[in-house]
Amino acid sequence: MTEQTNAPGHPTIAIIGGTGDLGSGLAGRWASAGYPVVLGSRAKEKAVAAAQKMTAGSGGAPISGDDNLGAARSADIVVIAVPYSNHDAILNELKPTVAGKIVVDAVVPLVPPKVSVAQLPGEGSAAAVAQRILGGTARLVSAFHNVGAAKLRGGGPVDCDVLVCGDDKEARDVVIALADAAGTRGVDGGVLANSVAAEALTSILIGINRRYKVNGAGIRITGLPARE
Repeated sequence: MTEQTNAPGHPTIAIIGGTGDLGSGLAGRWASAGYPVVLGSRAKEKAVAAAQKMTAGSGGAPISGDDNLGAARSADIVVIAVPYSNHDAILNELKPTVAGKIVVDAVVPLVPPKVSVAQLPGEGSAAAVAQRILGGTARLVSAFHNVGAAKLRGGGPVDCDVLVCGDDKEARDVVIALADAAGTRGVDGGVLANSVAAEALTSILIGINRRYKVNGAGIRITGLPARE
């Protein structure tokens, strides 16, 4: 594919799993905010078709599609938004390609059929697994675990916070800005080890959605100063 030409001041974002609900929701929001987006999929044709559908008649920055490696290679920031069952294999595949880049792990360790019960991996969190696989090759941040995909795809207000965790503060700040650009509010959640709390909350929110018959339960951190 032809590499993206960045809009001034806006890095290109690859979303691995970009044809899924969360990935496509984030893609639309970021493109509307001026960020060029590349949808990544195992099948390039699927990603290209999804990108064409999303960009038909819409404004904003370009959305294109490629296979996972091509998407990661052409981007400045790589977001992992695949099912948990594919998490480890995708990271191993992408490891050489994402060296030096910010990698945002949005994967939640959901284990069907009891997805409303927190079932964290032995290492503590999906982010901890990602850290082991990637080592120090990428600037790893975890985020976007608790935002409803339906809200992102709906185009209206999202009205929730996104906890952003990572050991690289500069990378955290970049992802907080991405959360804001997506219409949520990014909140600095501290070090990567704290991702365990955000990941576990997702199962609780799934249960709340079911019990209250809604599709967009999220979290809100109170008492923070207003953003300028």
